[in-house]
Amino acid sequence: MWLAIGVTLLAMGRVPICTCGTVKLWWGVVQSAENSQHIADWYSFSHMIHGLLFYFFAWLLWQRWHLLGGKPAIWALPIAVAFEGMWELLENSPLIIDRYRAVTVSYGYEGDSVLNSLSDIGFMALGFWIASKLPWKASLAMAIAFELFTLFMIRDSLTLNVLMLVWPLEAVRQWQGGV
Repeated sequence: MWLAIGVTLLAMGRVPICTCGTVKLWWGVVQSAENSQHIADWYSFSHMIHGLLFYFFAWLLWQRWHLLGGKPAIWALPIAVAFEGMWELLENSPLIIDRYRAVTVSYGYEGDSVLNSLSDIGFMALGFWIASKLPWKASLAMAIAFELFTLFMIRDSLTLNVLMLVWPLEAVRQWQGGV
């Protein structure tokens, strides 16, 4: 699945790695051409939250399937990877890239490198795994901590990202831009 997503992203014209020619473990400058081009960045925290959420939804389904006598747990992570992969394909489509440019402070956003997209899927899987090991209250606390941390550090978070894509608010956009 992971390989298929990478091949599809390449077929969509996404660059394999940063056009700067290097691969970095961390890139922390959001408003730059190298954002979303390396292995990890501020948005890696959002992808970990995706994993926490996907595990929660899988857990809810397990409860129902268990009552029906099924064993769906083996499919939970592959299904989560498929959903995250679909998001990466959509996120890197002209539709979403243009939307980010139009309604957020990400004016120069060019989309992710294939390396970054595949790493995002890995961070989702990490969040999923962490949620499978922690009590639900710890997973919830981690998600809230990641949201508050990125909100404080870069004036963005998964919640604000979704809000601005679906229902952009000029006041939020100005605040994110430091105005």
